[in-house]
Amino acid sequence: MFAVQFDRFGGPDVLHLGTADAPHPGAGQIRVRVQAAGVSPVDVGLRSGRTPMSARLPLPHIPGVDVAGVVDEIGHGVDGVAIGDHVFGVVELAKLGGASAQFAVLQLWAHKPAAMPWAQAGAAGTSAETATRALDLLAPQPGMTLLIDGAAGGVGSVAVQLAAARGIRVIGTARPDNHAFLHQLGATPVTYGDGLADRVNALGAGRVDRALDVAGAGSLTELLNLTGDPAAVVTLADFTAPTHGVRLSMGQLAGEPDGRHGLRTAAELFTEGRFTVPIEAAFPIQKATDAHDTAEHGSPRGKIVMIVDDAYES
Repeated sequence: MFAVQFDRFGGPDVLHLGTADAPHPGAGQIRVRVQAAGVSPVDVGLRSGRTPMSARLPLPHIPGVDVAGVVDEIGHGVDGVAIGDHVFGVVELAKLGGASAQFAVLQLWAHKPAAMPWAQAGAAGTSAETATRALDLLAPQPGMTLLIDGAAGGVGSVAVQLAAARGIRVIGTARPDNHAFLHQLGATPVTYGDGLADRVNALGAGRVDRALDVAGAGSLTELLNLTGDPAAVVTLADFTAPTHGVRLSMGQLAGEPDGRHGLRTAAELFTEGRFTVPIEAAFPIQKATDAHDTAEHGSPRGKIVMIVDDAYES
């Protein structure tokens, strides 16, 4: 099969499109013929070698954890899905990649709504799962106010919508030029950075019941000031969390709630017209270098995705 891969760590230029052995699903897994694959911060960090997880990667490595495609193989013990079904989801977690290829094995998935574009489906997986997991940890109740710091990015923009669908009032931080974008998603926008607590209080919104830090930009002290309770704050990206008594969400390996139902919820909400996956940019898979460069250096507003070119496949 063809696959985007890298055999050394570095910038986007280490990526190349070559060939690799096609994977096959194990028990509880499915394989898809890939139509679209997301480019996430995890992919960028692994490729650059800046994350400790990079040391776990056998090289060459095929990046990509988010994927959508057409089911073409089904592993033992899997039901509820058939050859030819259109699905989206997350690759085999232990491999930390594999989506940017002709074929990919999925560990978590949901059926893609017929009207959902492949680009959105290919970028939805980890954002929906991660946002759902964080919301389950925070357990906000309908009518509460949730502050999301870093609300315009891939995970933040999904978390805004999933929280609003639960009946939660959302305040989202972003740069001023992303405020209209957040308003469209259903959040009350506020500028991020120093003095955040004062700006939030100036909204006259009353108590902030819960806070989710997506950005990891050093806001935990202000989030604690707003909520008054370390148990009311979860961060996805600030590794100083333990010094603040705040939970750092690291997924099921840390014994956290299983967020896979977020995929099904996202699909249902999309069908109801209450959810979208904002796409900042889409690239053909042959331009993986440009996709990674945009993910690493672009202005985050939604997701970056690669589309598999049918002409290339033939």
